[in-house]
Amino acid sequence: MDFSANDTAVVITDPQNDFLAETGAVWGLVGASVTENGTVEHIGDLLKAAKGADYDVFISPHYYYPTDHGWHFGGTVEKMMHEIGMFDRKGALTTEGFEGSGPDWLPAYSQYINDGKTIIASPHKVYGPESNDLSLQLRKRGKSKVILAGMSANLCVEAHMRELLEQGFEVAVVSDATAGPRHPDLGDGYLVALANFGFIANAVISTEDAVKAIQG
Repeated sequence: MDFSANDTAVVITDPQNDFLAETGAVWGLVGASVTENGTVEHIGDLLKAAKGADYDVFISPHYYYPTDHGWHFGGTVEKMMHEIGMFDRKGALTTEGFEGSGPDWLPAYSQYINDGKTIIASPHKVYGPESNDLSLQLRKRGKSKVILAGMSANLCVEAHMRELLEQGFEVAVVSDATAGPRHPDLGDGYLVALANFGFIANAVISTEDAVKAIQG
């Protein structure tokens, strides 16, 4: 894949405290993978490079509002997220208690995301962007290619990759700017995702290669 600021977007899923901070709601599941991959630093490197080269950055966040807890069913991880209050906000129309909370951005990213230029999509509610406006925002900006990173590899990143491909975008996944949960019964989500990235994405690249491509 060839990248340019004209047709390529950097998309980050869930760059939030609940995933990436040591105090986050699921650090016990994802922390080892995040640490080994250098995920926090690598996402920061992508954001810095994108801003420096005038690439549009899109964030696809995960938020739950009180009304979302009225759902009648959900999958394994959906249920877990609701039970532990992951990504919980006090409401769709308020930021009360948001700053520094689990759903807030990791502080290291705030300077990039809160610059008034980053496009923040409406929240996705399960894993993929089918439930938010990410594809619309990308198309309205004339983007046909996506450099994809964020959390977590086998859930939201993989779901975004699959849907964006189905929507006609070319997608390069940055393999060390993500991470996955490890569970004694369910397995290693990162390794599962890596296999699927290789089979499905248009390209699988490292942060170093992504930064070089962005910088030209």
